[in-house]
Amino acid sequence: MINMIYIKSEELKKMINQAKEEFSNECCGFLSGIKDEEDIHIYKIYPLTNIDKSSEHFSMDPKEQFSAVKAIRNDGKELIGNYHSHPYTPSRPSEEDKRLAYDTKALYGILSLEKEEPVFNLFSINKDKEVEKLQYKID
Repeated sequence: MINMIYIKSEELKKMINQAKEEFSNECCGFLSGIKDEEDIHIYKIYPLTNIDKSSEHFSMDPKEQFSAVKAIRNDGKELIGNYHSHPYTPSRPSEEDKRLAYDTKALYGILSLEKEEPVFNLFSINKDKEVEKLQYKID
């Protein structure tokens, strides 16, 4: 049972900057950190290229994924989950996001640029595609 999720403020800022730079396409990347008995700490993001170059969906570059996972392991961290942006829609999983959520242990971060102030949320998605919005604190 997850007690709390912590994300480094500078990493959240990097994610927001990436989403703004790649607007009007969705941006994407990996979340890395450490899971302990009660908490999850997200220490670093790994921005990846959306090879679809679309505002409605994303596909992560496979070579970049491999390199990022290797870097995460070399850093002594683990792959916690992934994130992507929604340039024009709210920060919640779309039907496609739910359909493509294969890893029930992963966190799914969604950054919305729909409004002037970016909105970031983290979700878990179970095998039945039920979504739970998770609480987090900025570290």
